[in-house]
Amino acid sequence: MIDLPNFAPLRIAQKKVPARLADFNAANHVLIVLPRSGRSTRVGTPLAAQVQRLRKQAARQPSHSITTRLDNTKSTTLTVALIDIKLSPFERLTWARKTIQAMTPEGRKLVISIEQLGADDYRRAAEALLIAASAAAFALPTFKTDKKRPNLRAVTVLQVQEEIDIASIHAESTANNIARWFAMMPPNELTALAYRNSAKQLAKQHALEFEFFSEARLKKLNAGAFLAVSQGNADRNAGIVRISHIPSKPTGKLALVGKGVLFDTGGNNIKSFKGMLDMHMDMQGSAVALGLIVALAELDVPYRVDAWLAITENRVSATAYKSQDIVTSSNGTTIQIIHTDAEGRMVLADALSIAAKAQPNLIIDFATLTGACITALTTTHSGVFTNRPSAHAQLIEAGHSSGERVWPFPMDSDFDAGLDSPVADIKQCTEDGSGDHILAARFLSRFVPKTIPWVHVDLSAAQHKGGLAHIPTECTGFGVRFTLNLLEQQFELSNGFKDMNPP
Repeated sequence: MIDLPNFAPLRIAQKKVPARLADFNAANHVLIVLPRSGRSTRVGTPLAAQVQRLRKQAARQPSHSITTRLDNTKSTTLTVALIDIKLSPFERLTWARKTIQAMTPEGRKLVISIEQLGADDYRRAAEALLIAASAAAFALPTFKTDKKRPNLRAVTVLQVQEEIDIASIHAESTANNIARWFAMMPPNELTALAYRNSAKQLAKQHALEFEFFSEARLKKLNAGAFLAVSQGNADRNAGIVRISHIPSKPTGKLALVGKGVLFDTGGNNIKSFKGMLDMHMDMQGSAVALGLIVALAELDVPYRVDAWLAITENRVSATAYKSQDIVTSSNGTTIQIIHTDAEGRMVLADALSIAAKAQPNLIIDFATLTGACITALTTTHSGVFTNRPSAHAQLIEAGHSSGERVWPFPMDSDFDAGLDSPVADIKQCTEDGSGDHILAARFLSRFVPKTIPWVHVDLSAAQHKGGLAHIPTECTGFGVRFTLNLLEQQFELSNGFKDMNPP
């Protein structure tokens, strides 16, 4: 059994009263945020004269920030940081991450005072800082004997103009931390059995229903695509986990589907050393789906949510599936195997088919699926694909507003010519890999009925060196913030599911 951490260790408080010197003296670090716009109106915070001097110095720094110490018994660290109110959401989150990163070693208690910003700009700056602080305060798995944990434990925001939605920040942070923590677990620790038990434990903690589709049960469902991948495993613990949030009177149904390949050798078409090195993180799609259902349950959304986690390894063994095998998926589609390293679309095929049987109003799947998507977008954006082209603008806007940027790719039916098989209903992939991110999406579309709106997220931004947006670690948990924004702002699920135009 894996000991699960506290996935939201940061305590957040907000005060509408003006900042007092006592608040500063009680903190280990004080952050004062001012606009970069060059205004020199009076700062309404204690130590106003000192802050104004520091503001002028910060304006001359490349980082637009300056740090000093207060003359008190704690020698409290004081940072004055300037923010450009014209920053995009991604740029604002990046500013927040760098600002928080520069101060988190300074102590457990951080006080933030934001000055001279209008209500909307104040809220945006405060939320960016709090979500960045929540990510920085969380410790990813470590097996060092000398465990160094983040110091930051509590943040207080002063002079709040309008109440900050701390519940949403807490839910999002929990979900992202879940996604990153599981992705960073070593593969000998996060086995299929351990992952399943951990998901069951999380479900119990959040009053969610749990169900497991074992290999035996999947065999009865004719889930040959999933079983082709799992048959090469040394044990029989692979399967599909279903976790459900069920309100008393659901306004609709949402299905979240995640690729959970716990280690990917490439199978018989074995990967190179560098290609295999980080393949314990090939399960990030499932971790995003797991984090999201926890967040949506915390937010008590009025619609039913089912998270489907397709959990297995893709191993080299005497029983592993092979090129030119023919397998049959749970919806009856026969598949000609071309490359055993295209296992992600295989496990997702059956997971999508089974999820679709419940007739959800929307399916979103997440997967670290193709290197082609990284080639197309780098690791700064993720690719999105949908059977509702009319939703492209909504998807782009959700990425822009959330700071987790996405870009839609075409899904025209003539791409299917590349997947024509002389011996089966469809080829798993092409031999040359051209446009593999698009062809993988076209392959998956065969397992989602056209009547159900579907979004496929190819997580090319799941890992980004140095962190991305508000996340300070290479493993980003990308997809959590994007999806929460998509559900809240673009599809208006809080008031029932918004109809999407048919294809």
